Amino acid sequence: MELRVIEKTDEELRLEIAGEDHTFMNVLKGVLLETENVLAATYDVNPEQSGGQTDPVLSIKTEGGADPLDVLEEAAGSLKTQTEAFRDAFNAAA
Repeated sequence: MELRVIEKTDEELRLEIAGEDHTFMNVLKGVLLETENVLAATYDVNPEQSGGQTDPVLSIKTEGGADPLDVLEEAAGSLKTQTEAFRDAFNAAA
């Protein structure tokens, strides 16, 4: 997975995530929206309106002094934990 920061301020982050699609991006967006101090999380995959961009661009807006990179790291850790729990439950059921 290749990441490229497009824009970063104290409370906002725009990040291109190469090689991913709606499946991963929807899950990541959902986890971000459940994360403390996240005001908004969305992504765009629209080559026609984005000047040919085909890789998703994730946008995060935070509040309360939360650094968007720290929030993304926290959300990614939560996503990993949830994925591992699902895998363990699936294996136990099989």
